Amino acid sequence: MIGTFVNTAAILTGSIIGTCIQKGIGEKYQDALYNAMGLAACGLGLNAVVQNMPKSDFPVLFIVSLALGSLIGSRFDLMKRFDEITARFSKGNLGQGLSTAILLFCIGTLSILGPMESALHGDNTYLFTNATLDFVTSLVLASAYGIGIAFAAIVLFFWQGSIYMLSSYLAGFLTENLLVEISLVGGFLIFSSGLSILKIKDCKTLNMLPSLGVPVLWFLIKRFF
Repeated sequence: MIGTFVNTAAILTGSIIGTCIQKGIGEKYQDALYNAMGLAACGLGLNAVVQNMPKSDFPVLFIVSLALGSLIGSRFDLMKRFDEITARFSKGNLGQGLSTAILLFCIGTLSILGPMESALHGDNTYLFTNATLDFVTSLVLASAYGIGIAFAAIVLFFWQGSIYMLSSYLAGFLTENLLVEISLVGGFLIFSSGLSILKIKDCKTLNMLPSLGVPVLWFLIKRFF
């Protein structure tokens, strides 16, 4: 799991450096960073959507996923519960930044295929590449939201660690088609986070998080029935 350890360490290091930078940044410049991260999240989300939508074999699956996932998340009010937890550790809008960080770090081809390649073939190339990208992202996010962004490293560690441990069983299930559908839905969620950061529309992105499980459920049904 060397690749996952490196990826986790990269996020922690970026968060620490970003927090140190934050202390010397005035409110005006912090607002500029919020805008930059909002635009970046929107761009990354749109890029994921544009890349994966033409590859999808189920054109309406992402719509059903977003709809069902949003209903389930709203029923349990995941956003409110998450904000209550983060409020115990930090003031301000850490919850918004942390939810964006978790989506950016965990929902992507590199973060899913990386631990599988590492476990099955001993190849950490994907994870080292992902670590470089996550280092820069965590640095910028922490410079805007503070050290709380480091909590995303814990989520990433267990996310990639679980995939690593289950890779022998998941290898046959995590097909390219499934990854396309997950990445497509994830792109919309990342774009939604960007809109929230820019204060254009508060989509309560965490309430939409169960949407990522709908494609998995669909492929499970197709496989066994």
